[in-house]
Amino acid sequence: MNRRKLRSSTVVLGGMGVLAATLTACGSEPDERCVDPVTQEILPTYECEDGNGSGKYYYGGSSSNNRVSGGSFDKSAVERDGFGSSGSSGG
Repeated sequence: MNRRKLRSSTVVLGGMGVLAATLTACGSEPDERCVDPVTQEILPTYECEDGNGSGKYYYGGSSSNNRVSGGSFDKSAVERDGFGSSGSSGG
C-alpha cells in the first residue's frame, strides 16, 4: 500500500513540473540576449546593462554558434508564439 502511494505522489509531482515548465514557456515576454549589433554575436549581459557597452538587447529569434537570427532589436516587433514555439535553445 505504501508503495502505491509513493508512486502516485511521484506522478503528481512530475506532472506539476511539466505544468510549471509549460506555463513558463507560454510567457508573454520574448527571449532577450545581449548582442553586438554589427556582427550579431552574443555578448555578456554587462555589455548591454549600463549603456556604455557595445551591445544592444536582441529579442526573440534563435541562436546558433554564438550568433542570433530571426529576432529583432525592437522588442515590440517580436511576439512570442506560445506553447510549442521554437525558443532560444542552442548556442
